[in-house]
Amino acid sequence: MDLAKPFFIVSSGRSGTAMLHKALSAAAGVEMHHEYMVHHIQPLAVRRYLGLADANEAAAILRSTYGAALRYSEKALWGDSSNKLSWLIGDLHTLFPHAKFVHLVRDGRKVAGSFFHKLGDECYDDRSTAILKAYVEQGAPAPPPEKKYWWPRPRQNDPGVKTFDSFDQFGRIAWHWAEVNRVILNDLVALPVEQTRFVKLEDLRADEAVLRGLYDFLGLAYQPDYFAMFQRPHNVNRPEDKLLTSEQRAAFTAIAGGIMERLGYAAEPEYVVNY
Repeated sequence: MDLAKPFFIVSSGRSGTAMLHKALSAAAGVEMHHEYMVHHIQPLAVRRYLGLADANEAAAILRSTYGAALRYSEKALWGDSSNKLSWLIGDLHTLFPHAKFVHLVRDGRKVAGSFFHKLGDECYDDRSTAILKAYVEQGAPAPPPEKKYWWPRPRQNDPGVKTFDSFDQFGRIAWHWAEVNRVILNDLVALPVEQTRFVKLEDLRADEAVLRGLYDFLGLAYQPDYFAMFQRPHNVNRPEDKLLTSEQRAAFTAIAGGIMERLGYAAEPEYVVNY
């Protein structure tokens, strides 16, 4: 039995992964997922980042989930659009050496604002953050595999861990956006260039040629009506957009300004999303 050919959309989250899942699902010949087996993969990703899971454990879990899914898929291509995979790029490449990876990015100010205002009860809230810290640093029992508990924090020997522990919820979210994109950039540069693609959500919405190029990269047939899917946001539980306050903007720049510049957003004004 031939395995389906895998590809993975990696990002910070709140960057269009659900939208891309819907658009790619419309193409023929692909089995597409959004955050596949998240209750297995998210805790693994955090533990792997923190050095609490080794390569053998990661391989075993990925083989029993993604490997099994690829084996029994009825489609030629199999994809997952998931920010959880951003911390597992090296492990995925080792297990699936021919897999393609798409680094999907969005202006970090919009990502941080979206997480903070729309998913604040499942992303870096004070209580869940303290529970994970106690598990990592004090050997407390591991929290259950719910999303709210499993968001990365710096390792104990990281010089920035004390600074992270001083952040409020918004600061922790800003750190996450900067760190996950730093990890993705660093990990993807080690892969064959023909297996990676960098794309901005803003470009997918503004330029149909960029979207068409993404389909070509993945080996999917493109249809002109796919572009319309990107003209309205998806995965929105609160259809409203709020610009960062001046205090939030200053905090975000202090924490994530370097990655904003590296990704080409630093000189651009924050935009408003229209629903």
